[in-house]
Amino acid sequence: MNLDIHSAVVTLTVITFLGAILSILSGVRAFRKGNKVSYYRIRHMQIAAGWRSFMFAVVLVGFAFLMARFGEPISYIFFQPSPTRTPTLTVSMTPTISMTPTISLTPTITPTLAISYTPTTTGTPFLPIAIETQFKSAVTPNSTAIFSQLVFSLNVNNFKAVEPQTVFQNPLSSVYVTYTYDGMSDGVQWTEIWYLNGKLLNYKTGTWDSGTGGSGQDELTLPAEQWLPGIYQLVFFVGMEWKVLGEFRVTGTPPTATVSPTPSSTGTPTMTPSVTHTLVPSSTPIPTDTRWPSPTATK
Repeated sequence: MNLDIHSAVVTLTVITFLGAILSILSGVRAFRKGNKVSYYRIRHMQIAAGWRSFMFAVVLVGFAFLMARFGEPISYIFFQPSPTRTPTLTVSMTPTISMTPTISLTPTITPTLAISYTPTTTGTPFLPIAIETQFKSAVTPNSTAIFSQLVFSLNVNNFKAVEPQTVFQNPLSSVYVTYTYDGMSDGVQWTEIWYLNGKLLNYKTGTWDSGTGGSGQDELTLPAEQWLPGIYQLVFFVGMEWKVLGEFRVTGTPPTATVSPTPSSTGTPTMTPSVTHTLVPSSTPIPTDTRWPSPTATK
């Protein structure tokens, strides 16, 4: 069984406390034995041995306190944590008979990602330039900051995954991730990026405000029809340096989005009154001479 640094520090602290308790019991036993001896020299030696046991117990208690408080951070200085290995998924899929739909909905608008992810030849995660330009923090990251392996599940209780999984079956709504961390500094730039089959799916970046060490959780929430089958990856960056990468697989066909028919309005014709002018012939004959009369001269 492998013993990590945290477990080793806890074990040494407990053993030291037990040693302090035994030393106190030994001192009490020496005091009692010395009080029963009538010879002064022997009684003095027993009492001196009891005091030595009490002093040793005080030293052990102080050592246990220092071990619990500073043991783990000091250990990380001499024993650098190795990067978290990417888990290799082994999935056995049993093909099932699926019905071929006769009518498929053709989307009218295909969203185009403004940021694309192109893996390097070495396979090392890196920050896209479009995300890097959004950095605002001026705090220098701690190079010794570490993160545990990412654990994925459908439910979380007090920052602990309930029934962790590496393969999820559609339909889905949210997948949660939990982790522990140490050596972080408030105010440093913090970025997390989600990928689907190597293409950027979602991301967020900002300044860290969750303290030096502890436990954390996050989630990926998508509409049910957008949980496409494939490999989902989550990468954590502190500043420009990536700290941990985790991944899980989604299988099965997501449910089809329900398209609600758009109601169409039917116009009601309105009657517009019209006026018809009818020419009625006059009974007065029209004169043939239509010239204006000459003015009459007045003498």
